[in-house]
Amino acid sequence: MMQAVRLLALLGILALGTVLGLRWYQDRPAAPEPLPTLTLAVLDGRASFDPEEIEGPYLINVWASWCPYCQIEHPVLMALQAEGIAIYGIAFRDTAAAANASLDSLGDPFVGVMLDVDGRSAQALGIAGTPETLVVGIDGRILARWSGPLTAHVLRNRIYPALERGALRD
Repeated sequence: MMQAVRLLALLGILALGTVLGLRWYQDRPAAPEPLPTLTLAVLDGRASFDPEEIEGPYLINVWASWCPYCQIEHPVLMALQAEGIAIYGIAFRDTAAAANASLDSLGDPFVGVMLDVDGRSAQALGIAGTPETLVVGIDGRILARWSGPLTAHVLRNRIYPALERGALRD
């Protein structure tokens, strides 16, 4: 009996350590990394973009019309757009028709949006899934990333501070 209690206590401590470690991993500041070359397709009917020509800071949001978490996050993107924050979208493994229908239905928060039909650009960016948001600084480096829907907590603790850092030149 005592051995079972010790085993349960040890498992509880390991579980707590894992949760805290994952929380630290998500909340840690990212080391700036160069923005890789992206191979994106034009989304007909929408403004396109070339990351090499964008003056930062700005956000890149990787999303998909088929992603339920992207739909949950969408009002946050619309609010960021209303604040004047430049957001560029990458529709991940989506069709032009579905991506356009989603933006027509929910609103288009993007200054420019492109398609990543085969997922290669998302892979080059190190995207784990949708939605994922990257903060790119004035120097074109990725300063922060968030995997999952944006929330008020994430904006306050990760996105806004990174955008402020990204507006400064080294």
